[in-house]
Amino acid sequence: MKDTIVLYPTPALSHLVSIVELGKLIIDHYSHRFSLTVLLSSGDSFKVPAVDSYIDHVSQTDPSIVFHPFPALPNPESSSPTTIFQTIRRNNPNLLHTLQTISNTSSIAAFVIDCFCNPAFPIAAELNIPLYFYVPSGASGLSIFLYLPTIHNQTDKSLRELGNIILDIPGLPPIRAAQMPEVLHDRNNEFYDELLDMSINFTKSRGIISNTFQALEPRVIEAVEEQTSAFFCIGPLVVEPRDQSSESDCLRWLDAQPSRSVVFLSFGSRGVFPAKQISEIAEGLERSGQRFLWVVRSPPTDSGKRSSLSATDDFDLDAVMPEGFLDRTRDKGQVVKSWAPQVEVLSRESVGGFVTHCGWNSVLEAVCAGVPMLAWPLYAEQEVNKEVLVEDMKLAMPMEAAEDGIVVAAEVEKRVKALIDSDDGAEMRERSREIREKALAAWAEGGSSKTAFTNLAKSWERS
Repeated sequence: MKDTIVLYPTPALSHLVSIVELGKLIIDHYSHRFSLTVLLSSGDSFKVPAVDSYIDHVSQTDPSIVFHPFPALPNPESSSPTTIFQTIRRNNPNLLHTLQTISNTSSIAAFVIDCFCNPAFPIAAELNIPLYFYVPSGASGLSIFLYLPTIHNQTDKSLRELGNIILDIPGLPPIRAAQMPEVLHDRNNEFYDELLDMSINFTKSRGIISNTFQALEPRVIEAVEEQTSAFFCIGPLVVEPRDQSSESDCLRWLDAQPSRSVVFLSFGSRGVFPAKQISEIAEGLERSGQRFLWVVRSPPTDSGKRSSLSATDDFDLDAVMPEGFLDRTRDKGQVVKSWAPQVEVLSRESVGGFVTHCGWNSVLEAVCAGVPMLAWPLYAEQEVNKEVLVEDMKLAMPMEAAEDGIVVAAEVEKRVKALIDSDDGAEMRERSREIREKALAAWAEGGSSKTAFTNLAKSWERS
């Protein structure tokens, strides 16, 4: 009888897609040894149409991946940044029952949890099931959290109070305290406590699995390996591009453009901008004279927000854009509402640059396509990703904001021109091509990621 690998994601789309790619890898290489079950927490905060659509698609195309949704739970009394941890914790009775049920018919070789599923850690310990953390970010993002207990013990001040003080995080370029994820800025915060507990549990697990590869982050991977008992870098795990040319206007448009002439702007499934910022981007793109494909989401009601799971797809694009912009730029660019097939877009010959929020899935998709980036971080660990992309990897140029947080039109114009039509942009494009080849080599025979994945599977064997 096959042993079972149990995956436990947080159903935020970017996290879910990444861990399911790990599941596909397990099925592709070890379906003769392991069956696979993906657990899905219940809770209204996780009910997002794009998530349901994605799960339906995977269930139809990869029937070996079994999704097990937990029974519905009543809604929490209030919504807060800690809701994700609270929901996972409230699902622990469901988790306990499910793992016990699976164990009645199969041995659980490994329980692989998304890092934000840390409240499940005690359940695995209670059942003596080998637990591994899956980190959908790179080693750089992981290094932040591994260093958090050290910061916590060295000072009683919050990161917000430390401001521009440089943190000596192993393997990373100089990072200011203010550049750390905003959720860590206040140590007198329940969310901070949850993340600190997660950081401590990282080193108590059987191992940490990361969606990165040796050639991309060599210095920080070495630093992480020195702090953990087992670290498996098995990336890049990205969704394979599909031929959607016949069903996508923007792909047909891209296929008609000259080679490496288009800048693609997209800010993930959660990134949003206020109306003022959208106007500045539009002006900068128009003044640059460059071809562009721009994914625009509806502006938030709170102009200070840069992340939203509730942005509507039903909004008036003309009302959001500066007057006449869409008509004036019709021959140079396309603006699409809410979503574009990003992997397919980045794989197009015409795409010469990518303006990105530095979410790790987007970074890896650009790396695998050999497309250089303009780094425009919005939330989470993206400020740190930006520093690494610009300073260490040299795969991105920085997009610099003014003191009020707005990136002005002149900056957009300057950076877009530089990325597409300058010697620096050409050099960056060449480095991007080189790292793309290294990404492919990581999964070739004897490559670093293939070796790491083999070692991971060996660690799942019963002794």
